[in-house]
Amino acid sequence: MKGTIFKGILLILFLGVGETAVYSQQQQRKDTLVVTRDGTGDYRNIQEAVEAVRAFMDYTVTIYIKNGTYKEKLVIPSWVKNVQLVGESAENTIITYDDHANINKMGTFRTYTVKVSGNDITFKDLTIENNAAPLGQAVALHTEGDRLMFINCRFLGNQDTIYTGSEGARLLFTNCYIEGTTDFIFGPSTALFEYCELHSKRDSYITAASTPQNIEFGYVFKNCKLTAAPGVKKVYLGRPWRPYAATAFINCEFGNHIRPEGWHNWKNPENEKTARYAEFGNTGEGAKTEGRVAWTEQLTKKEVLKYTPENIFKEDSNWYPYK
Repeated sequence: MKGTIFKGILLILFLGVGETAVYSQQQQRKDTLVVTRDGTGDYRNIQEAVEAVRAFMDYTVTIYIKNGTYKEKLVIPSWVKNVQLVGESAENTIITYDDHANINKMGTFRTYTVKVSGNDITFKDLTIENNAAPLGQAVALHTEGDRLMFINCRFLGNQDTIYTGSEGARLLFTNCYIEGTTDFIFGPSTALFEYCELHSKRDSYITAASTPQNIEFGYVFKNCKLTAAPGVKKVYLGRPWRPYAATAFINCEFGNHIRPEGWHNWKNPENEKTARYAEFGNTGEGAKTEGRVAWTEQLTKKEVLKYTPENIFKEDSNWYPYK
């Protein structure tokens, strides 16, 4: 009898300790971290908030960033996942830096203002800027992670504003403003851009995809608006950074700054045999197809049906941002 009572007491103590530990973990778990420049939040810098996030989390943490200019070279490492970075407003929550490729032989791929290597990261209502003078390549956003979303964001820069660096990675940009001079959206990833404004600051090229041969979709622009700075009149939709570059513009509005030929072969006729460039249903002065180069495609109503988010992002691989 005494033994039974003793065992019962031990069980109660054990359960009590377990409940206390769970309660303690719940108390320590913080789903929202606040960043403010004036120190009234949890952190003054965005990088500090990112570093406070536990590795490989199975729940979502929101980093809420109050209005302000944050001069940071922000890195989200590969072990950080399931994080939302949300600004107070896209116009006034600004992440900025000013590296460019010609600083101490830095090269293009270290010039980023923000580098995202983690998966399942969302940015919303933010500006990401590389405000270096136009002295060479200067990346604002460099992505390496998969299943990344950018919602109502602004990307400001000159040459090479957005680098989508990972083959097979999937990215969604919706209702974003993206500006630049040369090749200001470039790389091998699969990315869908919806309801975005692409603003050319100089006569040059918008895209420079390097899509691998075995990947069907590269850059897909749907319902976007192509604009330009005053005096800009000779802009190409894209040129192939690698031979099998894939880029499509669907139901977009083109300004008169888009060149009649539309696309460039990067001074290599061999690229004309492999590059996968397509258009459908575009409007505006720059959308006239009569002068388009012969080696690009005007999609039919049947062919354009394959450009759905389900196909582009391959829903059977467990990621579909519209769910």
